[in-house]
Amino acid sequence: MKADPYLLDLKRSTKDPLINNNTIKADIFIAKFFPKTRIADFSNIKIEATTEQRALNISLIITIEKINKLIRSLLNSKALGLDSIPNKVFKIAALVIVKDLAEIASYYFANGTIPESLKESIIVVLRKEGKKDYSLLSSYRLIALKNTLVKVLKKYIANIILKAAKKYRLLPWN
Repeated sequence: MKADPYLLDLKRSTKDPLINNNTIKADIFIAKFFPKTRIADFSNIKIEATTEQRALNISLIITIEKINKLIRSLLNSKALGLDSIPNKVFKIAALVIVKDLAEIASYYFANGTIPESLKESIIVVLRKEGKKDYSLLSSYRLIALKNTLVKVLKKYIANIILKAAKKYRLLPWN
């Protein structure tokens, strides 16, 4: 495969020669950013069956007041989301869309779904400052940009789950 002139030559370690073959470069990226995971062995864990089932009483209605409070708690200086909306701007826009956002969030929370279009993300590769050798992948950092609305909804739902876990003493530190 012909080397791409815009993709830097890479090497696996500081002692290896530079590689300009795109197939091998792809293998280096895959090994660095998507390491193989091992399957956990749970065979020696004794599991006691729980006969008691408990339904958690969680409201599926997301209120405008709670969404407003959550949006106000977002940090202004956070990185842009996939939709390029900084939190500072999102807080202002939320004043107009908060009612619709609460209704939509309630619908998706009750149905346990998120639209496919909101699940998209972009991964950006950034150089780490002050590295001696930028042909090594350890000189770079991956940043995932996600949709701002999804971040807000996930945080809201995580807060609900945390409150329920505390209330019903589902976490070991309670």
